[in-house]
Amino acid sequence: MREPDPIDRRRNLRFDKVFTVYLTTPEGMTRGIGRNISARGMFVETREPIPLGGRIKVTFSGEDGTEMTCLCEVRYQVALSYGKKDGNEGFSRGVGLRIVAYEIKDDQPLMLVARERVLH
Repeated sequence: MREPDPIDRRRNLRFDKVFTVYLTTPEGMTRGIGRNISARGMFVETREPIPLGGRIKVTFSGEDGTEMTCLCEVRYQVALSYGKKDGNEGFSRGVGLRIVAYEIKDDQPLMLVARERVLH
């Protein structure tokens, strides 16, 4: 069986801007930094780890008060340790999320995202 082409995973356009996002987990709500956002997923810097396979809601808030919420699944986790210019150590963590559904309004059900069928 042929290995999947890594470029194929990134065929959707990416929005490479930094956003504050609100994460709703079974433990409560927290903030994160959304990066590298596409129609099917995103990377979010978080303070605490979120379990692999966990389902969370991610809410984007616009400056005009509009909100968009999506239901996501945690696909991977990243924890980094790096050296800063001042000689101290810096830390960062985050999660790669796959968007499962979009929420239109609070009083309406989630709209499922069309997904391709994957054969293993």
